[in-house]
Amino acid sequence: MKIVFFGTGVIGGSVAGWIAPHHEHTYVLDQGEVAKALRERGITLYCGDDPDRRTTVRPKVIEGLDEVPDADVVVIGVKNYSLESAAEQIKQTLDDRPIVVGMQNGLFNQRVLPEYFSKVIYCVISYNAWADEPGLIGYQKKGPLILGTPENSLRPETEKIAEIFNRGVQTVVTDHLNDAAHSKLVLNLTNSLTTLIGHKQRPVSDPALFQKLLAGLTWEGVEIVRGAGIKECKLGGMPPWRTIWIGAKLPRMLTKGVFDKSVRKMVLSSMAQDVLQHRRGQSELETINGEIVKIADRTGHQAPFNRAIYELCKAEFAKPDFKPLDVKQVWQEVSKRL
Repeated sequence: MKIVFFGTGVIGGSVAGWIAPHHEHTYVLDQGEVAKALRERGITLYCGDDPDRRTTVRPKVIEGLDEVPDADVVVIGVKNYSLESAAEQIKQTLDDRPIVVGMQNGLFNQRVLPEYFSKVIYCVISYNAWADEPGLIGYQKKGPLILGTPENSLRPETEKIAEIFNRGVQTVVTDHLNDAAHSKLVLNLTNSLTTLIGHKQRPVSDPALFQKLLAGLTWEGVEIVRGAGIKECKLGGMPPWRTIWIGAKLPRMLTKGVFDKSVRKMVLSSMAQDVLQHRRGQSELETINGEIVKIADRTGHQAPFNRAIYELCKAEFAKPDFKPLDVKQVWQEVSKRL
């Protein structure tokens, strides 16, 4: 199989970097200065727990799909706000021949990609990563990836891609893609709050309120997706629903240690990077937090935490000179709805 990674951000770049040494026909597609950097320096990967131990790989770099017209698989690594543009480019150049793998957060890709392609597989990402510069990517842990389709179609193709991916990173094929995608959606809710209060950019003025907000936001997210018929899908080393419940329901004196440890492991989210770069309107707020609010509307859930934080983020992120809010300001807005 000839596999093209369309977009070499933190997810596309890290997965391509893990797979390329084990699969000769791996290509990465990017343009301009990013493509130049990849050609000159390759992709360098390191685990955050051991930043001095780095691995550099040199995959085949292309700047257009016409350079690999017989690509068998195109893995789309761009974010949701760039997904339709990417799909249009792929369809225009390769038509509907290749298998397309969508690696986006949330459910938005399940609505967009079938409009362009008949063979679509989805990949739920169960690790956090960040880019220090183009081609230099850090990660908390290596995988796993979860592959599947909503109706469990394309099973032979999914198994084949998983077999190739597994050479470089743990990859699992699921029969429960919907549960996996929603379970990850709940965990991604934290990105909005940490961006809003400037976590990893400045000290949090009230850690107890931060825990109250974060635990309330995510546990409420669990209740919302449960109300829509979703069952938990455990995602590698990411927090299970029981841990989220403990953080939300038990006294802080019992949970402070675990919470503080988890917070220390957090990295600057991709949403924060988008907002801080002043990409007005270009973040995944709508396709993550907005999606949860829509599910709450359909199921009759009041969702006070999620509505308040979503509305605050929507207003603040739109400002050209966005400045993080103090956690106490955020709590004031949320508490009005409780």
